[in-house]
Amino acid sequence: MKKTLLLLVLILCLNTLHAQQKYVQGKIIDNGTRLPLNGITVSIYPGKRTDITDESGHFYIKNITVPVQAISVSGVGYATKEIAFSDYKNGQSLTLNPQQTQLADVVISGNLTNPYKTISESDIKMRDISNSQEVLRMVPGLFIGQHQGGGKAEQIFFRGFDNDHGTDISLNVDGMPINMVSHAHGHGYADSHFIIPETIGGTTYKKGPYDAEKGDFATTGFVDFHTANSISNNILRVEGGQFNTYRVLGMLNLLNEKAKAKNQSWYAASEYRYSDSFFDHPQHFKRFNFFTKYHGQVAEKSWLTVSASTLYSSWNASGQIPEDAVNAGIIPFYGAVDPFEGGVTSRTNVNIQLLTSMDNHDILKNQLYYSRYKFDLHTNFTFFLADTLNGDEIRQRESRNLFGYKGSYHHDSYIGSTKITTNIGIDARFDATTNSELSHTIDRFTLIDPIKLGDVTEFSAGAYLNETFRFSDQFTMNAGLRFDQFYYRYNNKLASDSTLNGVGIYTAHNNMISPKLNFYYQATDQTQFYLLFGKGFHSNDARVVVTEKGVQTLPAVYSADLGTVFKTAKNLLINAAVWYSYLQNEFVYAGDGGTVDFSGRTQRIGIDFSARYQPLKSLYFDADLNYAHGRVLDEPEGENYIPLAPVWSSTGGVTYILKNGFNGSLRYRYLGSRAANEDYSLKAEGYFINDLVVNYTKSRYEIGLTVSNIFGVKWKETQFATETRLKGQAPVNGIAFTPGTKFASILHLSYFFK
Repeated sequence: MKKTLLLLVLILCLNTLHAQQKYVQGKIIDNGTRLPLNGITVSIYPGKRTDITDESGHFYIKNITVPVQAISVSGVGYATKEIAFSDYKNGQSLTLNPQQTQLADVVISGNLTNPYKTISESDIKMRDISNSQEVLRMVPGLFIGQHQGGGKAEQIFFRGFDNDHGTDISLNVDGMPINMVSHAHGHGYADSHFIIPETIGGTTYKKGPYDAEKGDFATTGFVDFHTANSISNNILRVEGGQFNTYRVLGMLNLLNEKAKAKNQSWYAASEYRYSDSFFDHPQHFKRFNFFTKYHGQVAEKSWLTVSASTLYSSWNASGQIPEDAVNAGIIPFYGAVDPFEGGVTSRTNVNIQLLTSMDNHDILKNQLYYSRYKFDLHTNFTFFLADTLNGDEIRQRESRNLFGYKGSYHHDSYIGSTKITTNIGIDARFDATTNSELSHTIDRFTLIDPIKLGDVTEFSAGAYLNETFRFSDQFTMNAGLRFDQFYYRYNNKLASDSTLNGVGIYTAHNNMISPKLNFYYQATDQTQFYLLFGKGFHSNDARVVVTEKGVQTLPAVYSADLGTVFKTAKNLLINAAVWYSYLQNEFVYAGDGGTVDFSGRTQRIGIDFSARYQPLKSLYFDADLNYAHGRVLDEPEGENYIPLAPVWSSTGGVTYILKNGFNGSLRYRYLGSRAANEDYSLKAEGYFINDLVVNYTKSRYEIGLTVSNIFGVKWKETQFATETRLKGQAPVNGIAFTPGTKFASILHLSYFFK
């Protein structure tokens, strides 16, 4: 009898141990593409313990203290799946089906260390985009401006900074940097026009210098584009509209269904754009893009991704024009002064990535990339100010080879009930330019006076350690440390360059240590608070660093964010934060004149607010409101404004997706007036613009209409405080501007097929 009772107790204990599973693990994949899904939330019940899938689609929940009854899997753009634990075999793969994005599916989890992830995923899946710059506009508070033709990188305004063309924001695509160091036009120049918008599968962005993985340029934050690993349909698309504008696009799968079943994907995409634009002086803008990407499982636990792209673009430009001359009727609002402005640019990229998942689910990533880049730009900002006979036209030109490597290792471990996620990484890039040139010209190619000419060689290397401690389901801490080393070499070929001591080779080096410390508190199932601290930096042009001995040429930025992400209802998502930023020295090489501008120490304080509301499955509202107060600290009050720094800005709109196939959006952009110079004697006028998209989408085709500036507002897209002189007239110190687009409509037709 005793033996029987002992056996029954043993069986009961074994059953209890089985019911109280100590860990749950598995893998989440897309049901259509059969590829792993990153960033999917997996929850177990009761208790709602959660984990987020990694890049291999794997999740792992340990130290479970109560019997698991059910598993829930959810992600933005996918139908939530719930299964009984009795029907789940630990370690198996679960598939998710894509569906229309619903805010109700958004989960605010203590695992999330990027408070913008939920909003960014919802936005890009809901809102239609026509170019990669539209994706940049999806970052709340980020504004862009084009002021020299469609082929030049946009000017970026973000978090109280005039980022120029990328000086204080890091832009990347599939881990490859877009920013160009020591560029002929401006340090950090980030031209993302080589990205075909239809290939963008997602974006990741974060405000502030709080990620140890990010180094140079991440002063105000970063934006990472992710191209799709596979496409569900082949696409042919044609567009045409006002101002002799048209575009042709093709996207084709290059492998069959059998290859897809073996976790292989390969597709190619190409586009051609042409437009004369809305200016009185036709742009004759041309752009050709080609992109191809292979993504496949090359071993049981290894995934290889290889992509290649090429861009060629040429254009004429109206450039900036003096506001006083427009008001006096000398120049039309959409007119030009120098008809020879414009440029030619090209970029060819190769990007190779290998992801390996270890037996213990650690992840090892290796990446190699290469870019061949050419740039030739002709501009005239001051007209006849310096050279009253020939004019002040300049030519900026370079040819560049860019090589890079990134490697990282991801490891999860436990100390008691505390989950520790370790990320270790290294990166390096080598830039070598030939004949980086700044010259005074006439009619584009006639040389009047050389200003700068030389070869730039710049090598940078970084290493980081990132530790995330999840002490409980409520409290997470992230601590990071990054080290960056820079080596500069400039071969000056111009004896008349007054900033250097003759022809020859000049060298310098710099380094920076950047600590990060971030806290996340999960107050309720639908509320997270975060407190972020970080030190970051932006580098400077090699031509400056080699000449400025003893000057702080690698200025640091110190920032802090206090914010919250919460859902007051299942279909209302809010993100709000107050932030602070201090920069040691705004010290920037001005590529247009070959000079250096010093602004001294600056500080900024701001507020960010974002809301997303989906009252119906077919209706999606979004609104962002941003405020930044920035000042130079070493100048007297009233003379310490930061020129062109944005103050108030807001974007928003409504998006609809109806079952009968009609979908589209009505959007607005508001950028408030701000100081154009240090004492606010000149003002950059604000604007409020509306855009409209209307589509009729079916399984095999789509017809759509895009209308920019639907109310025909006359607005100034970019503005600068500039001293100018028209031929035969006296100099004028005032606003020079590039007008924003007129009312412009484009019709498109897309055909989808297998």
